[in-house]
Amino acid sequence: MIKEICGRWLVATLTASAVLTSGCTDSVDADGLPGVYRNDVTSGEILLESDGTFSATDVSTDSLADPTDFSGRWEFVDSSSSRDFIYLTIDDNGLGKTAGIQLYTSGRGTVEFDTPDKPPSLVLTKVAAP
Repeated sequence: MIKEICGRWLVATLTASAVLTSGCTDSVDADGLPGVYRNDVTSGEILLESDGTFSATDVSTDSLADPTDFSGRWEFVDSSSSRDFIYLTIDDNGLGKTAGIQLYTSGRGTVEFDTPDKPPSLVLTKVAAP
């Protein structure tokens, strides 16, 4: 009986730990963000410039949108209450009525357009400088 209770507590503790740590991501160094991020499957690409501007080529921000090109300004948001992200302010209605979108950072050289309660719609990996 005691072994069964201890076993249940152990399973509950390990499960809770896994749930809590799965939402954590590595810390992100904002100075290391500028560069080219690409998805090899879709050929979509985002260039984050060190001057705070960006350009996106052949990128779909969600699973329903067709790939398109857009540009604007970017800003890293170090969020203490949720995941860190890069806020992309879109110039000249590049995405219609959308003025800005969030590009989530992982701390492992990837960024992604996240869809609530679904897998990311597009994951881009930083490519090495030529």
